[in-house]
This record gives sequence, C-alpha cells and structure tokens, in this order.
Amino acid sequence: MEQLQTELKALIIEALNLEDIAVDDIETDAPLFGEGLGLDSIDALELGLAIKKKYNIVIDADDTKTREHFASVANLANYIAANKA
Repeated sequence: MEQLQTELKALIIEALNLEDIAVDDIETDAPLFGEGLGLDSIDALELGLAIKKKYNIVIDADDTKTREHFASVANLANYIAANKA
C-alpha cells in the first residue's frame, strides 16, 4: 500500500505539473483540497484522467463518494487498491 501511495503522490505531481512539490512534501493523510495541498475541481478532473490512464480505473465524477475518494492520498490508494483487477 505504501508503494501505491508513493506512486500516487508522484502521479499527482506529474499530472498537475506541481514542480515546486516533492513526493515527500505530500502527506498521505492530509487533505488534497482546501487547506491541504490546495487542489481545485480542475485538478480533480486532471487527476481522475491520470488515474484512469495509469490504473484503468474510472472515478465517476457524479458519484457521491467521489469527494471522499479524493480526500487524501490514503483514500485514493485505498480506492484504487479495492478496484484494481
């Protein structure tokens, strides 16, 4: 799970062009939106596409739990791990 979390952090940095941020700067349990990493809805779309491309997992934007899945790297990793074939 730790490897997946690290992969996701790298994916976030790459997909969103966060050049000033290192993998170690992203806390696994910190919020990705708001006061945490400060991502916005456009970032969420970009990240969703990157996850689809890398893991072949579609995160439905209309799903009520999507916000929960995107809450932190830990949540995203859990969601991907649970949905990976």
